[in-house]
Amino acid sequence: MIVRDETPADIAAIGALTAEAFAPMAYSDGTETAIIERLRAAGALTISLVAEEDSEVVGHVAFSPVTILGEGEGGDVGQGQRQAWYGLGPISVRPARQRSGIGSTLVRTGLERLRALDAGGCVLAGDPAYYGRFGFATDPAFTSPGIPHEYFMRVAFSPVYAGGTVTYHPAFFG
Repeated sequence: MIVRDETPADIAAIGALTAEAFAPMAYSDGTETAIIERLRAAGALTISLVAEEDSEVVGHVAFSPVTILGEGEGGDVGQGQRQAWYGLGPISVRPARQRSGIGSTLVRTGLERLRALDAGGCVLAGDPAYYGRFGFATDPAFTSPGIPHEYFMRVAFSPVYAGGTVTYHPAFFG
């Protein structure tokens, strides 16, 4: 398996893979493919990685910028007040290849790339039992509207960081 940046030739395969991976998920609203397409169209796919085996895309992960507003702040991380933070997701692995390390490899590679960009950290909505192995943890200093606290996690790349209310890129909302 190789992990690499997406190319224009991968776009259809990423869409099909994402739809297939999320179709059986009770928590999915079926918009994950559209989210990736809107992020791409907006130029907001900071990192978009595919996992490829035998010339077939078997996994994909997206990382995009988030806005974090602290209490009393009028600015966001994009305006230079803090290091930029990113959101992980959607992440997809072909159902027949799940639980084989593809998702873990995509997450680790993406987080390494974010560190190389001097990012402040990364947030996500997901299963603490799964994402805890990558350093993600719930933190009362970080919230995101509509996401239950017990599933909203962060990993900070520096020991000094401030929390706040996290808003995902508008592409997540249509």
